[in-house]
Amino acid sequence: MKPAPTRTIAPVSNTSMQAFWGLLVASVLLFSPLLAFAETTIKSHAYSYFGTPKYGPDFAYLDYVNPDAPKGGEIVISSSAGTFDSFNPFARKGVPGALASSNVERLMTSTADEVGTDYGLLAESLEYPEDESWVIFTLRPEARFVDGTPVTADDVVFTHNLFMEQGLVSFREGVSRIIANVEALDTHKVKFTFHADSSVRDRIGQAGATPVLSKAWFEKTGARLDESRLEQAVATGPYALDSYKINQSIVYKRNPDYWGADLPINIGRWNFDTIRIEYFADANAAMEGFSSGSYTFRVENSSKEWATSYDFPAVKNGKVIKAELHDGNQASGQGFVFNLRREKFQDIRVREAIGLMFNFKWSNEALFYGIYERVNSFAENSYLEATGLPSPEELALLEPLSEALPEGALGEAIMAPTSGDKQFDRRNARKASLLLEEAGWSVGDDGMRRNADGKTLKVEFLTYSPTFDRVITPYVENLRKIGVDAVLNRVDTSQFVDRRYAFDYDIITDSLAFGNEPGSNLDQAFGSTEAAVSVFNSPGVADPAVDALIEIIRNANTKDELVVATKALDRVMRAMRIMVPQWYKNKHTVAYYDQFEHPDPLPPYDLGYLDFWWFNAEKAEKLKADGVLR
Repeated sequence: MKPAPTRTIAPVSNTSMQAFWGLLVASVLLFSPLLAFAETTIKSHAYSYFGTPKYGPDFAYLDYVNPDAPKGGEIVISSSAGTFDSFNPFARKGVPGALASSNVERLMTSTADEVGTDYGLLAESLEYPEDESWVIFTLRPEARFVDGTPVTADDVVFTHNLFMEQGLVSFREGVSRIIANVEALDTHKVKFTFHADSSVRDRIGQAGATPVLSKAWFEKTGARLDESRLEQAVATGPYALDSYKINQSIVYKRNPDYWGADLPINIGRWNFDTIRIEYFADANAAMEGFSSGSYTFRVENSSKEWATSYDFPAVKNGKVIKAELHDGNQASGQGFVFNLRREKFQDIRVREAIGLMFNFKWSNEALFYGIYERVNSFAENSYLEATGLPSPEELALLEPLSEALPEGALGEAIMAPTSGDKQFDRRNARKASLLLEEAGWSVGDDGMRRNADGKTLKVEFLTYSPTFDRVITPYVENLRKIGVDAVLNRVDTSQFVDRRYAFDYDIITDSLAFGNEPGSNLDQAFGSTEAAVSVFNSPGVADPAVDALIEIIRNANTKDELVVATKALDRVMRAMRIMVPQWYKNKHTVAYYDQFEHPDPLPPYDLGYLDFWWFNAEKAEKLKADGVLR
């Protein structure tokens, strides 16, 4: 560093000194608005709170893509949801068509090979101060909606305000506690200002996740975000709705003039000319459709189908590839979820008793062909899963909450119940019966349990998928044997959605995983503030100890702090027994006609078959020549 130059200062009279101070004060007043913006800021192409982004500002393409992947062809997938009646995925009303949000892009996007980093998509850069009290996104001047009109800061402001006015209540509640204001500074600059008491770690990530829709389209059509419609809102993504037939099919077509095709973040991606979804009445019909070539790519979620249904000729002769591909994602945290809003489930003994009667071991061997592992944790298959006894760091967080903690939260991490080889496990049945007796549910002359008011312990398993019948039916039988008035009620998709959003259920199957780098998402999923309105909080968790740990997670300043607090939360929620854990596997089970190819190896956090796989035209022609596909 160069030394400061020396200078001689001449004496100044009192009159001159007064004039000097007057000018100084005037200058400060004049330039103070400018000085307010002179704070040190960080400008970047990407954002990561805990670490350094993997890809620098000059990266050419993502490591896991094939930059030379050819464009073209069609991939056909299936839906066994039965039907659809809307292309607005943001409304509570209606059943949205598969991939209805495929045309929507956000200011920033994530990658499939790292956790916790977002890269500019519609935004080419972001700028923010060290305290992250605000962020300014600079939009890419080349960004265009599918109708060719430019994306502006006004569109960003309009979309944010639209979601705050007409979006799902749970979404509005969560976002409004983080983002205080959004304003357009000019055509391409938009500023998000954050609430001072919001989690610093969630601020920029939430702002960057803002979807962008066309203000002009909404003003022209008068469409609302909270109403169903058979039209996609105008947006910017690589695919847009091409055609549809209600109850039958949907076709999305790649935009040949897609504005972002040559961005480094998009090289080697969005390779199919068209994506078609064929609709089937149920899973059995969908499987038959695949074997006959009605669609060409299948992600298999049924262990029974995986073990028994892939013996048709095209598999045997290699025309259909059956593959198990590594999945490095955190498990989904899938389970039979209790609705704690119902009085009968507020007693933890009732929940524990019901959980004891699901025999995973028997189900896995008799129904799942042994391909699954049991879910135990809300962060299963990840570095955030609690194991064994709590560490000293975990205890430092848990012990001050000890009076509010459920039994077992300070001991060995609670594991799902184990069972015997037979469907009905008598040892677990005795434990469950004792718990129900203690909770005031006694067996009557008819063998059914009733409380002091004479009401039976009615438990309805609500589902829309016939695939689950063979799993839930034995579970219902086990519960009825110990006096629980359990029933399986399968309804159509629209009824299920209506009841799900209205919290009108006893038990549903849902996925409650924490996520790889949890933050304010936990508020919506498990926080008491939003328990009454959040559709993401399916169990209706409203617990002071959970709230306290979520607050620590939201405000974690280091990755170590995040890990410790999340493991502590995992212990507490496992001890609360808010769900009966189901199953998971750490691999993707897929089958596809041999006309698709993928990078090898695949990235750890996404199968990406609609993203970075591609179509081999020569193989497709051979399949047609051989009569395998039409």
